[in-house]
Amino acid sequence: MIAESVDVAVIGAGPAGMAAATAVAHAGLSVVLLDEQSTLGGQIYRSIAHTDDERVALLGPDYAAGAAIAAAVSESNVRHEAGAQVWLVSRDREIHYTQCGRSKSLAARHLVLATGAMERPFPIPGWTTPGVMTAGAAQILLKASGTVPRHPVVLAGCGPLLYLLAWQYLRAGVPIRAVVETTVLADRMRAARHWTSALLGWRDLMKGVNLLRALRIARVPVYRGASDLRIEGEQAVTGLTFTAGNKRQHVEAELVLLHQGVVPNTQISWSLQASHRWDIDQLCWVPNRNDVFELDVPDVFVVGDGGGIAGAKAATAQGRICGLEIVRRHGKIDIVEFNRSVRRLRAEHAGHLHIRPFLDALYRPSDRARIPADDVLVCRCEEVTAGAIRESVALGCVGPNQAKAFNRCGMGPCQGRLCGLTVSEIIAQERQVSPEVVGYYRIRAPIKPLTLGQLAGAAECVQ
Repeated sequence: MIAESVDVAVIGAGPAGMAAATAVAHAGLSVVLLDEQSTLGGQIYRSIAHTDDERVALLGPDYAAGAAIAAAVSESNVRHEAGAQVWLVSRDREIHYTQCGRSKSLAARHLVLATGAMERPFPIPGWTTPGVMTAGAAQILLKASGTVPRHPVVLAGCGPLLYLLAWQYLRAGVPIRAVVETTVLADRMRAARHWTSALLGWRDLMKGVNLLRALRIARVPVYRGASDLRIEGEQAVTGLTFTAGNKRQHVEAELVLLHQGVVPNTQISWSLQASHRWDIDQLCWVPNRNDVFELDVPDVFVVGDGGGIAGAKAATAQGRICGLEIVRRHGKIDIVEFNRSVRRLRAEHAGHLHIRPFLDALYRPSDRARIPADDVLVCRCEEVTAGAIRESVALGCVGPNQAKAFNRCGMGPCQGRLCGLTVSEIIAQERQVSPEVVGYYRIRAPIKPLTLGQLAGAAECVQ
């Protein structure tokens, strides 16, 4: 049997997870907060509790806002299990994880998944060349240790993070050779339809305007409407080639940072066999949830960007609503107080979503940026190209799971995290159907790689 039982287990210590854990703990319930990182904060607030004032100022006020949320966790009776890598979650809420090389397990009456987002794959020619990173990975280095590039960088793609990182790099003294934006006129026209709603989120709009102004003042070259991106260099990056302004452009660089938005990290919700749907606005899979963010798996909730990209503030509101719902189910809150608090949080949550349709339309990655040409590597773990996947479809492959038998795509250590979306979309395009019809990989434990010794230790945990 499982060694330990708790009222609530929360997986993920970002804004949503911290908010949910704190709300539950304040009601006196036992709660364990599991996270792979060594400190609270998730990706958005990474290392917030241990970052010096100078770096907090460099990263900006949105990052600084995480300090209060992390402090609330530290001051509560939440048990924070840092460095915990979850590798199995069952439908009856048994959790197996490794920590410091040891296998551990626990059972929870309620489970909250707050696994956040991951960067969308950006498969272009040369994207596996040394000297190519994602913008998110570069920002993690900046947040965690203040590490910045020594050489001029090129940032390419689309999405708010691209401009935020450029602004942070300017403040850190990093020379930016160019920003190559893939957003085109059609994207701006599509976004304009949501202008009225976006104006209700005018503070977020002004943040974007200020980021663009900073680049202009610093005279950073910005290429708009770029397409056909290609990383140059064999053993290492030498530059980025692309089409912009109806002509082929080339920018020399030793480091290229790619980004085209973020998507929900749904590995655990898929492994639970919860139902998911294809979001046609965000072009990704999202789990189906009710109005308190519960899955169709009883007593399992998904809060934050793991349930659909909405941002850190919306994630915090979702975490608090979910936490209060769990408290209500335990009879630890007066129903009048519950209704009043949830009503306020729902209004707050709705306010944070005003700008989302505008952003989803403006930074919608193009088909060519998401669905690569035949010679481009899609599955980095097993070195499977887009062409090989198309050949599988021609031979009768109808979905990602069947593709594994044809060419092993998605069978590497990342379990399809880096290729899953791309594989689904390639197959859907070839079959001329929606990704909803094609489906996604069947995710099974172990969700994360573990050694045979750790697996044997897990067996001992449940004896």
